[in-house]
Amino acid sequence: MMSPFESLIIFKFLHLPLLLLFLQPQPSLSLSLCRNTCNNIPINYPFAIDDGCGAPQYRRMLNCSTDLFFLTPSGNYKVQSIDYDKRTVIIYDPAMSTCSILQPHHDFVMTDIQSAIIPPSPDTVFVLVNCSIDSPVLNHYKSLCYNFSGHSCEELYGACTSFKLFHLLSNTTPPCCFTGYNTVKFMSMNILDCTHYTSVYNTDNLVGVGPLDWLYGIKLSFSVPDTGCGRCAKSGGTCGFDVETEGLVCICSTTTNSTRECGSVADTGESQRPFTLLQTFGLILVPVFCMILR
Repeated sequence: MMSPFESLIIFKFLHLPLLLLFLQPQPSLSLSLCRNTCNNIPINYPFAIDDGCGAPQYRRMLNCSTDLFFLTPSGNYKVQSIDYDKRTVIIYDPAMSTCSILQPHHDFVMTDIQSAIIPPSPDTVFVLVNCSIDSPVLNHYKSLCYNFSGHSCEELYGACTSFKLFHLLSNTTPPCCFTGYNTVKFMSMNILDCTHYTSVYNTDNLVGVGPLDWLYGIKLSFSVPDTGCGRCAKSGGTCGFDVETEGLVCICSTTTNSTRECGSVADTGESQRPFTLLQTFGLILVPVFCMILR
C-alpha cells in the first residue's frame, strides 16, 4: 500500500503533462489556400483576393464581397471581366456619366504603382464633357484632345439623352475633349474645367458606331511580374508572398510553403507539430512508474 507521500507525488506527476501541454509554444498558423474565383470571375496570378496570395505588387487591389471590385483612391470599381491571355481588366464606375445617365462629376485617381503596372489601355478614351472655353485642353494643352474614331462633340450631345441637357441650356454645342488617361491623371476635373466625364473602351472597333452603342467603362492593361511563378505553378503550387517581407512564396498546402516549388524537401518549410497528449503522458509517466516500482 502506497504512503500518502507517494500518492501525492503520483497525483502531481499525472497533472504535469496537462500543464506542459498548455505551456508549450503553439504551432504557427497554417497558410490558407488562395481563393481562385469571385462571382464567377477567375482569380489567377498576379491577382489575388487573399493577402499573401498573388504578386505583392497587386496587393490589396482587388476585393471580393458580393462582387469583385478594383480598389483605387477615388473609389471601388466593379470588375466586369479579366482576360489573362490579353492581360486586360474591364472595370466599370457606377458613378460615371454615360450616354443614358448623368452623374455628379468626380475624378478617376489611381496610385502611382497602379498607374505603372495596370494603367488604362491605349484604346480607352476619356471623354471630357461640357468644358469651359477657358479649359486648358482647349487652349494651351489643346494637343491633348484628339479625334476619336471620327466622332465629334456634336454627335455626342445630339445622341445622348444625358448630355443633351448641356446643349439645351447653352443653346449651343459646349466644347468637349476626347483624350487619354494621362490627361486626367495629371489634371483634376476642376483644373480641366469640365463638369463631367465618361470613358469608353475598345475604341478601335467603334468606327461608325453611335454613342448609344459605345462600350462604357475602363479597360486596364496589366503586366505580370517575372518572379519565377511559373516554376511554382508547374510543381502544383500557388504563387504568393510573405506578408511581412513580400518575398516570393510557393504555397503547396494549408501547412507547407516553399520559396521556389513544391516537392523539394530542402527548400520546403513546414509548421512544427507539437507533441500529442499521448506522447507527453508517455514521456512523463514512464519514470513515475519506475520510481513506484523501486
